[in-house]
Formats: sequence, C-alpha cells, structure tokens
Amino acid sequence: MIEIFTTGGTIDKVYFDALSEFQIGPTTLTDMLRENNVYAPHRVTQLMRKDSLDLTDADRDVILDAVQNSDARMILVTHGTDTMVDTGKILSHIKDKTIVLTGALQPARLRNSDAEFNVGFALAAVQSLSSGVYVAMNGQIFDPLHTVKDRDAGRFKVLETK
Repeated sequence: MIEIFTTGGTIDKVYFDALSEFQIGPTTLTDMLRENNVYAPHRVTQLMRKDSLDLTDADRDVILDAVQNSDARMILVTHGTDTMVDTGKILSHIKDKTIVLTGALQPARLRNSDAEFNVGFALAAVQSLSSGVYVAMNGQIFDPLHTVKDRDAGRFKVLETK
C-alpha cells in the first residue's frame, strides 16, 4: 500500500483571473490517479491546503506525524516546490520508510502542467527506491539534504560542494 499525503502547493492551485489570484483547491490527485488508470494499491489523505511558502513549523509537524504514524512503508507527499526540500530534511530522520516528495511548477488543472508526469514518476520512485527520503521532480531524484530549488531556472539541482 502506498500512502499519499497531499499538502497543497502549486499542484492544487486554482487561478481565478489574469492577475494570478489563486487559492489552493481540493486535491486533484484522486481524479488524476483514476484517469491515468493507476492500479497500485494506494490511499490519499489531504493533510492541508497551503502554499508551501505559508507552511509553518506546526504544519511540518503535522506532516511528520502523519508519515511516522502511517502503517505504510511507502509514502508519497505532494508539496509545494518552494519549501519541499525543507520538509524533506525534517522527514529525513525517519529510517524505516521510503518517502518521496513531489509537486508541480504548473497547477495540475492546466494542460501544460508537469503535475501528472511528476506524480507518475514519484509513484514509480516510491516503489523502487530503498528506505530514505527523496525529492522526485521532472525526471530526476534528489536527496533533500543536498538539493535546492533554482527559482530562476525553474528546476531543482544538487548543491555544489566546495
């Protein structure tokens, strides 16, 4: 069984006008998985509906608690990309589960979104990787302890070491 926790972020954003006013809507994940014929046993729990820039330490504690208390060994967390790495670092203390965080740079409701690809990629990753915490974005897998989001390039990259 794969436990999927949704927290909001761009993947679930709903835009209302050309000025980019938005809110985080109900998760699209359940419909996305059904429409893409995902048969891997899973359950989806919406933990919160927040932009990741608005997540607090208390919110991260909720995510940590949910992951720790889940009876599933495979955990997928959809998360806003701006602070996904921060949450990954907090989850990195969990040793007996495979935890993959993913999100989208464009809302799932848009035709040109990377959401479906990222979720599919993350589902494959959570079933294939050994125990640990990973960020799965745009066809790459990252260790959150050594990763940053490059906002200018619109992608994640490995931290350069000196």
